[in-house]
Amino acid sequence: MRARRVTTSNEVDRRTAGAVRLKERAVRFRRAVWAYYRMHGRHDLLWRRTTDPYRILVSEMMLQQTQVPRVIPKYRSFIKRFPTVRRLAQASLADVLKEWSGLGYNRRGKFLHDAAKEVVGRYGGRVPQDAPALRALSGVGEYTASAVRAFAFNKRVAMLETNIRTALIHHFHTTEDGPLGKVGDKGLTELMAKIVEVEKRPREFYWALMDYGAHLKASGVRNNIRSKHYAKQSRFEGSLRQVRGEILRQLSNGGPSSAICRGRSSARMREALSGLERDGLIKKEKGKWHIA
Repeated sequence: MRARRVTTSNEVDRRTAGAVRLKERAVRFRRAVWAYYRMHGRHDLLWRRTTDPYRILVSEMMLQQTQVPRVIPKYRSFIKRFPTVRRLAQASLADVLKEWSGLGYNRRGKFLHDAAKEVVGRYGGRVPQDAPALRALSGVGEYTASAVRAFAFNKRVAMLETNIRTALIHHFHTTEDGPLGKVGDKGLTELMAKIVEVEKRPREFYWALMDYGAHLKASGVRNNIRSKHYAKQSRFEGSLRQVRGEILRQLSNGGPSSAICRGRSSARMREALSGLERDGLIKKEKGKWHIA
């Protein structure tokens, strides 16, 4: 039988002191975030002018792996074309991908289209606010579900994305002597939960935190590489993603399927076409490719 370990008074004292230091650092952290936001917050972003969960979902799907300046015009035109979840659900995939064109990662456009149909079919056109229901929608993972809950419903949820990671690692996992090593998302999520639980305006706090993290990165702070979950994005130029995008763009614009092979090796083209078909984005009928 294993002997039971006894916690000493010194260990208790160290834990208590550590908790106090963490609380003090969290207070300073929140002050820094709010101070930056008051002076430099991006208050004009279109998706920050609404609490409509559908429009929040659209913005979050678009912002995945895509920079804000590229998203702004596409978000504006997409919402103009599909102002409600029902309008999006009723649209053809070809029309959706035509509006999505230019954002990249076109599967996100299909996921959003599928999610809209699921919202209409399962929830009568009302985007759900509970986490399990949101995560069950096509293309909606842990972060996107949390973002919809925070920004649309003002929930105190713990969530992570690249700018939030930058800010947390910079303030809580760096010393005057340098970085402290690799950081896992589990610990950062637990830390974020403690920070946001005292916020009266979680929606606005996350806006502020993302802006602050973006500011740190623009100022030269590059610490996301220290995240255990960091993965460098592959080059787009000359990639299979580029070929896939060109195929969808031509087919969405009504171009002949024969034109998509020009200037591309047959092996690369076959790989791109096969992947797009497997993802349910295109299909072949009577010898010609079409948007599915």
